[in-house]
Amino acid sequence: MFNATYPSLKDRPVLISGGASGIGEALVRGFAAQGGRVGFVDLLETEGDALVDELRDLGQTVAFQHCDITDTGQYQQAIRLFADMHGPCLVLVNNAANDTRHDWRQVSPDEFSRRIAVNLQHSFFAIQAVAPAMIAAGGGSIINFGSISWMTAQAGLPVYEAAKAAVHGMTRSFARELGKYNIRVNTLVPGWVMTKRQLDLWVDDAANELMDRSQCLPGRVQPEDIAAAALFLASDSARMCSAQNFIVDGGWV
Repeated sequence: MFNATYPSLKDRPVLISGGASGIGEALVRGFAAQGGRVGFVDLLETEGDALVDELRDLGQTVAFQHCDITDTGQYQQAIRLFADMHGPCLVLVNNAANDTRHDWRQVSPDEFSRRIAVNLQHSFFAIQAVAPAMIAAGGGSIINFGSISWMTAQAGLPVYEAAKAAVHGMTRSFARELGKYNIRVNTLVPGWVMTKRQLDLWVDDAANELMDRSQCLPGRVQPEDIAAAALFLASDSARMCSAQNFIVDGGWV
């Protein structure tokens, strides 16, 4: 699936949140295959350890930390540990999110805060943690993850969509704040991606009919399609790309 090779990614320290499964796993595999020095965090400890073991057996440089990204202190400590192992982060991929469906009538203030924390807050504080080293290094790439769900006015996940819409604003702001230091900040926007979670929970006959009707392209968006776009945005080939939305959705929006 990863047909392009980006020499600029070799030995580059990369940090990925939510890297043990789904899109995150594809990201870890993609950056590791490019020769990057990859650190990733996740709550899925068994899956994370297994992925590290597999990739290290292939001779790739990968490290995993079991971490709750909504605990800012814990997450920033993990970021420091990766920097000690691999060097200061020069590619940050803010992938982790939780799109569990919810009824707006039932959302409490505490639940609202938790959903914002897992879908938006961690990205801000990861940027805060890695940006000084990127500035010192003379540049870097930050990839925030958006979603087409708010663009298509999908029902059933209003707090998630609010957080994902905010990611786009955060990207634009940080692109301006950090651009003078040659740090590029972009939003990668997946469509409906066929991860195991999506297939197990929500992709049924009606969902397939919706995708057939809505996408311009036939087929289904796979995690590797998203990872392929991330590799480009992280590489020097995207040196003049910043403050943009890169949508990979089969032509839905």
